[in-house]
Amino acid sequence: MNRVDQVRHISEAGVAALAPVQDYLADLHARVSEVTGGRPADYIPELGKVDPSLFAIATVDGQIYAVGDADFPFTIQSVSKPFMYGYALQHYGRLRVLEQVGVEPTGEAFNSIVLDEVANRPFNPMVNAGAIAIAEMMQGDTQDERVANMLDLFSGLAGRKLGIDNDVFNSELATGHRNRAIAYMMLNTAMIERDPNEVLDLYFRQCSVNVTACDLAIMAATLANDGRNPLTGKAIYDAQYVRDMLTVMNSCGMYDYAGEWAYEVGMPAKSGVSGCIIAVIPGQIGICVYSPPIDKQGNSVRGIRVCQEISSEFELHAFNNRTNVRSVIRRDYRADLVRSNRLRTPEERKILAQEGRKVAVLEAQGALFFGSTEQLLRKLAQLAKDSRYVIVDFKRVHLVDTSARKLIVRAARSMAGSEAELVFAAIGDDGPLDRLTRALAENEQAHRVRLFRDADAALEWCEDQLLAGAAHGFGTKFSVPEINLFKGLTPAECRLVESIIRPLVFEKGDVIMREGDDAKLFFVLARGTVSVEIKVHGSNGRKKRVASIGPGLTFGEMALLDGGKRSADVIANERVICYGLGVEELQDLAATHPNVMITILSNLTREFSERLRHANDEIAVLE
Repeated sequence: MNRVDQVRHISEAGVAALAPVQDYLADLHARVSEVTGGRPADYIPELGKVDPSLFAIATVDGQIYAVGDADFPFTIQSVSKPFMYGYALQHYGRLRVLEQVGVEPTGEAFNSIVLDEVANRPFNPMVNAGAIAIAEMMQGDTQDERVANMLDLFSGLAGRKLGIDNDVFNSELATGHRNRAIAYMMLNTAMIERDPNEVLDLYFRQCSVNVTACDLAIMAATLANDGRNPLTGKAIYDAQYVRDMLTVMNSCGMYDYAGEWAYEVGMPAKSGVSGCIIAVIPGQIGICVYSPPIDKQGNSVRGIRVCQEISSEFELHAFNNRTNVRSVIRRDYRADLVRSNRLRTPEERKILAQEGRKVAVLEAQGALFFGSTEQLLRKLAQLAKDSRYVIVDFKRVHLVDTSARKLIVRAARSMAGSEAELVFAAIGDDGPLDRLTRALAENEQAHRVRLFRDADAALEWCEDQLLAGAAHGFGTKFSVPEINLFKGLTPAECRLVESIIRPLVFEKGDVIMREGDDAKLFFVLARGTVSVEIKVHGSNGRKKRVASIGPGLTFGEMALLDGGKRSADVIANERVICYGLGVEELQDLAATHPNVMITILSNLTREFSERLRHANDEIAVLE
């Protein structure tokens, strides 16, 4: 089953019952089918034989939408040019390619014998002269290797193995006299070095590669996706070279219609005389339209109409500005109202309620570029005026471009000598923000930039600094009367509890409690910290830390209340000393000393009530 059949199969199966894009394309196809004018390119005899009624529209954004003759094969022709240009950039670099071909529009027909004699190169890679010069840059020691490399390029772009239409190739070879004239003129001026017939052989073959509308839509979507095929995930081009490709497509891709196209449609595009047009909306979709009748400029008549309507209907013109730089700030709050998931003693909570305003959290979202980053850093500077620590949470940021990275590093450097310490959270070292991670890591010691895996870990660290600054001794709780769970017990009752306590020691990484185990003990932490982790649904066993616990606090208390199964893992963060209390032993003790159980349950209820009250306050702040 080919890709178009897969699309139709999904629609027929009812899986895509809600398919507004597919419905729109079907309606557009029906309307534009009535458009007449133009004729197939008969100056290449094989192209002149094509049925002029063929008509297909395909778009890809990771999902293929296709209508009409989207699985009908045709030759790629000049739509091959930007992809070959990208290959040259990828393998030789921008400076070397600029020596071979320029980037200036000509205002002339695509097959004009016009060269930039001042710079001794063709004007741009979208006209035939420039494309022939670029074809010479295909790597390979032999012609067979160069042809194979060319086909590998296009196959990778399409996500399937492509081949050459030999009938069209032979037709071009027999009638391509104008291209021969261009090639020999370039040889005469040293714009190319190899045998012109050899270079032209590859050029005619690249133009004769067989594709479908779906193939070209995927290839266009690869450019929209910064050079990575959205269906296979294969990286074809570096993003920096995709920018160059799209720039030249925007200024030169539609030949001497390029200016009007940019004005009316506003998408980087490339047309081919077989009747195909591709258009790219960076970061969104790739489009292909196929309809053989072309106008006098060599562009598909129906293809132009389709792109005009899509651009107008969905406001896809490149200069339609939808960027709201102010949306980069999701929210900000202070640590007196929103605390970390670290469970704290009443004494610690009291200190944090008083001192927590010294910690500000700033949540960023979306894409960071110059304008949005300037807004973010302006807010950061405002918060820093009355803060000891400012946490910037990047969890919801999906892109940081070069300008944003430079501004953020510069901000970190400038804050190094200030009273406010800068803390960054959730940027990661193996995702889309990895370059920012590396840039910040280089500045970590010199510029006091601290990096944490998430905002909760950053907030917990800041809280610990505030508590340490308040000279609060929260390191060890060995004495039973010091532990909140046992507050209110008489000295005699404390001694009774001590008689059933089991001192336990765990090393870093030990699992103290495991989800699903029988709940027979609950624990009081005397020294060290532990983390509470739960499984994340649908993530193949990945776990998430939902709380951390320090000295003087309890965990596993539900064993005392319901005696069921453990609902989470508890793992030692460091060497831990804790007290284990057996539920049955405590119940036996309570049978003769009921006040022990009453006091413990009363303390647990008070603690749960305080946690719930604070959670409600946090929800109110974060809404």
